[in-house]
Amino acid sequence: MSHITEKAVSHDDERGPKRRPNLALRMGLVIFIASMFLFPGQVYSHFYGHFTGLIGTRMITGQWEVVILNVLFFVTFLVPLSYRKKASWGKHGLVAAFFVSLFIEMYGIPFTVLFVSNVVHPSPLVEMHNALVVNFLGVSFAFTLPMLYGTLMMAVGTAIIVIGWITLYKKGKEGELVTTGIYSVSRHPQYLGFLLVIVGWMIGWPTVITLIFGAILVVMYVRVCLKEEEELLGEHDYAAYRERVPFLI
Repeated sequence: MSHITEKAVSHDDERGPKRRPNLALRMGLVIFIASMFLFPGQVYSHFYGHFTGLIGTRMITGQWEVVILNVLFFVTFLVPLSYRKKASWGKHGLVAAFFVSLFIEMYGIPFTVLFVSNVVHPSPLVEMHNALVVNFLGVSFAFTLPMLYGTLMMAVGTAIIVIGWITLYKKGKEGELVTTGIYSVSRHPQYLGFLLVIVGWMIGWPTVITLIFGAILVVMYVRVCLKEEEELLGEHDYAAYRERVPFLI
């Protein structure tokens, strides 16, 4: 998310060092994702079982209160993005549709899981190993190892989004550019957070609909970032800021 608020950096800062990529953060993300493949059997059964619909009794159905709670929680993160300077957010509906379809499939009626499982029938159900079981609202949620990885990515993404909001609220003034705090590490930290949330869902619940919607949203968010860069390039000393701070990470 672009920073429509804190005063641009001083001229001394503008003559500062060129951009230094966040190598430690990048390597940490790569190592984190790669470590999941130290358990190839669990990763294979998780992705194969969800993508083919052969997850059988692991599906939770009819839990509409869980559907509503999750949809409200994640769609709420879109609200502050409506208060942007120039960006058009008519695409909010696509993001909301992603979460609605995702949670209906996870906890309501698993349309694509049932459809795909019928296509590959009579293949046997895939056996998946639980790494963690949590009870919430009277419903037991079983997490495979990749689900835990996806959940952690979503938690980190959510934290980045919230930190971005707080930075804008505390540091920002209308019409000025925020370049401090988390915005000194990433030019679009809130979009980075959303991308982590989306990829986390794609890892944790890799069904056909999730992968299709998720890929579309990833492309959409990157295009929005590029569009905002074009809009801001001629103002707020944004060119100098762009030379110092990485695009996402």
